[in-house]
Amino acid sequence: MKEEQATVELLWVLDNLTLGALVDILLVALVFFGASFFFRGTQAIALLRGMGLVLAGMLLVSSLFNLLALRWLLENTVLVLGIAIPIIFQPEIRRALEQLGRAGITLNQRQTPDTARIRVIAEVCQAAEKLSERRHGALIVLRRNSSLQEYIRTGIPLDSDITAQLLLTIFWPKTELHDGAAIIDENGRVAAAAAVLPLTASRNMPDPKLGTRHRAGLGISEVSDAICVIVSEETGKIAITNGGRMIARLDAKRLQAILNAFYGPERKPPAYPWSPVVERGQALLVTLRGRRNQAG
Repeated sequence: MKEEQATVELLWVLDNLTLGALVDILLVALVFFGASFFFRGTQAIALLRGMGLVLAGMLLVSSLFNLLALRWLLENTVLVLGIAIPIIFQPEIRRALEQLGRAGITLNQRQTPDTARIRVIAEVCQAAEKLSERRHGALIVLRRNSSLQEYIRTGIPLDSDITAQLLLTIFWPKTELHDGAAIIDENGRVAAAAAVLPLTASRNMPDPKLGTRHRAGLGISEVSDAICVIVSEETGKIAITNGGRMIARLDAKRLQAILNAFYGPERKPPAYPWSPVVERGQALLVTLRGRRNQAG
């Protein structure tokens, strides 16, 4: 009896499957596929997986044994989840909306002049190389399109021309400003030092042993489109974060190549929400080329 009912339902679905219905299904699938990019690499993905397994298990049990009370609970749980999900995943939803909004206003925003970008890259790379040799920890944030005023306000305002010597002085271990981030604003100037950055909640760290400095660098790249250059105090290794991803174990030449790709004058402003995916591919190509040149 159940098999006949299932066959009838299947035939009904096939008879009512129109072009409009296929387009509707495709659009819904694209929405879920796009949403997965914003949750990937965060704690939310583990929570979603756990919730999905629990709901699927409950649904399977209620269907096999015809448990009416459990089925009623599942139906009401879906309604509750419609209210709970926006609250539980508020950080991820906020990040997704910010990225969509950022894509729409990019063309109207003032960009850092090309000459200033070239100078910023040169000074940051020179400072990072010396900081790495001395094993002095550093966090250098380069603004692109997202406003960083809320983080600049947490630090000591400087509004200074950027030089490698200034960055070396800021991150000298015995200064008052070394414990925090130096933020470079849209004009290519050091806006503030000793700024406090948000820590990442992601478990997608290249090395679980990485400390607070690396988590802060990854965190600022998750909540904005800023680039963060990190120098490890323990190992002296250089890393860079962008779009919630980290590229580690860089030398000065590879750092300069990646900064040119992400921040340099030849870089075009991201016009679409999926531009960070393209940028990660560019960074991967730069890294592979650097390794090939070192091997050669």
